[in-house]
Amino acid sequence: MRKRQWLSKFLRWFVYIAAFLTISALLFLIAYILIKGIPHLSLSLFSIHYTSENVSVFPALINTLTMTGISLLIAAPLGIFAAIYLVEYAHQTNRFIKFVRITSETLAGIPSIVFGLFGYLLFVTTFKLGFSLLAGGLTLSVMILPLIMRTTEEALKAVPDSFREGSYGLGAGKLRTIFKIVLPAAIPGILAGIVLSIGRIVGETAALIYTAGTVAQIPASILGSGRTLSVHMFALWNEGLNPNESYATAVLLLLLVILLNFISRKMANRLEKGKQHE
Repeated sequence: MRKRQWLSKFLRWFVYIAAFLTISALLFLIAYILIKGIPHLSLSLFSIHYTSENVSVFPALINTLTMTGISLLIAAPLGIFAAIYLVEYAHQTNRFIKFVRITSETLAGIPSIVFGLFGYLLFVTTFKLGFSLLAGGLTLSVMILPLIMRTTEEALKAVPDSFREGSYGLGAGKLRTIFKIVLPAAIPGILAGIVLSIGRIVGETAALIYTAGTVAQIPASILGSGRTLSVHMFALWNEGLNPNESYATAVLLLLLVILLNFISRKMANRLEKGKQHE
């Protein structure tokens, strides 16, 4: 009995220490970025055009939003509908389904530079898209597809079977049950996966250097080359000429990720309240 109590106390303090170290590291990183970057934020940093005298982040910001839109436009529908098939239609004992799940989990752990080389060989060279936002967006969509698919799958599994059974009992078909009952209940989990995907898109560097290029301007179309905020920050730091502006870019990246998380959380809460009122 005493041994169990001692073990319980030890595990409880271990959890407290682990949580304290994690939160401390996170706060330290945020504070370091803000202290280093905020003093170097200025209006000239948001000039429309990038020059060697004024390393504006505005083109990179527009390219980041464009890249995020392209990637989600391709990956989100594919990932969500693939998850619907895996959960609602496929037989769970099917070997092919097990192979798909293992493959998606494996792809989620592959380093991003491997996706960059894949995108370069397939989209840039084979499909002759060149270094472009489209090539970068297609590469990132392949990268985030397993993440969206797995999080959506878990969100759908979390919906109680009683919801489905009640809908069937009222005479609704399978497709109507999925889109009217199951998907609305799983939206918060699906949005969480999309937010994680956005975070990976915004912070990606290696894959985009090989596919989207590093041109510091807003391209005329998605077939033009352009750098995102993360690539812009890497380029400034690598050149060694504008380290202060690199820190300022890091602050913008941090604020952008926080803003996207805030918006998605508000959307999830609003959808959840709307569902409860119904």
